Amino acid sequence: MRRYGKHTDEDDIRSRPNRKGNRPRTHIRPKHEDAAEGLVLTVDRGRLTCLVEDRVVMAMKARELGRKAAVVGDRVALVGDLSGKKDTLARIVRIEERDSVLRRTADDDDPYERVVVANADQLAIVTALADPEPRPRLIDRCLVAAFDGGLTPLLVMTKSDLAPPDELLELYGALDIPYVVTSREELENGAAAGLVREHLGGKITAFVGHSGVGKTTLVNTLVPEDRRRVTGHVNAVTGRGRHTTTSALALPLSSEAGGWVVDTPGVRSFGLAHIDPSRVINAFPDLVPGTEGCPRACSHDEPDCALDAWVADGHADPARLYSLRRLLSTRERKEGD
Repeated sequence: MRRYGKHTDEDDIRSRPNRKGNRPRTHIRPKHEDAAEGLVLTVDRGRLTCLVEDRVVMAMKARELGRKAAVVGDRVALVGDLSGKKDTLARIVRIEERDSVLRRTADDDDPYERVVVANADQLAIVTALADPEPRPRLIDRCLVAAFDGGLTPLLVMTKSDLAPPDELLELYGALDIPYVVTSREELENGAAAGLVREHLGGKITAFVGHSGVGKTTLVNTLVPEDRRRVTGHVNAVTGRGRHTTTSALALPLSSEAGGWVVDTPGVRSFGLAHIDPSRVINAFPDLVPGTEGCPRACSHDEPDCALDAWVADGHADPARLYSLRRLLSTRERKEGD
């Protein structure tokens, strides 16, 4: 039944009052052109600590970002209270495009990717030469994640007074990865930090490694101002370390060269369910031209792979192809192998 006549004006229309007193919803979102730039330093239960100019600001993610999450290393745009004073809260309204992403999954069957850190230039893989024993498969997986995410790897070997580094150096020699070898004494007296710092100037470097290898001790030496964590120790029964870092944290280097270090929680596994072999091979520029004759979706480790003929013709070192295939096959092997 028609409620109003043919000719109605505004006075004839009855509007239902908004009982909640809030503004009507709209799909048009503000552009926040005046938002301030910030860097995410750490994330803790929905609260993000950000650096805005020279101030540390606490913030939360805006609803319009949906399920998109900001992680340590993200460059973000913030509005709201940016004073950094106690009990103030800003709002992250935009996450800028990332230059690199270090990702992992819980295991190789888990389709859910976890972003460890964004916009890092370098991945420092810290491993002990003994106590606990080195885990080459875990190192391989970290290398694959670094190559896939656009990070340059750095191998840091600790506790050289307990075992020599020769075996690991030979294993990764063909990859031309920069490395640092340190002893327990150098780790404790700060000399190790000096050796590692030479590779960190002007870069954002994420540190990864399983617990007990000296990763957090090294980071604390690099950034002595930070004292929020207590270094753990290796469990004498299991041979594994106890976790001492519970969330990723970005810390500025106190040096003329500048740079940042990102300490991450100790990892026991590094799933690679998200890895695309076509991205990993980009870290091997000497092998990339040889893939032009590969079949579609080639895994680069199958009978029809054109890389075999490319290497056989002398275009690249066979050790490089072996290293590539060892890294690509690490998804099929358990990390403790």
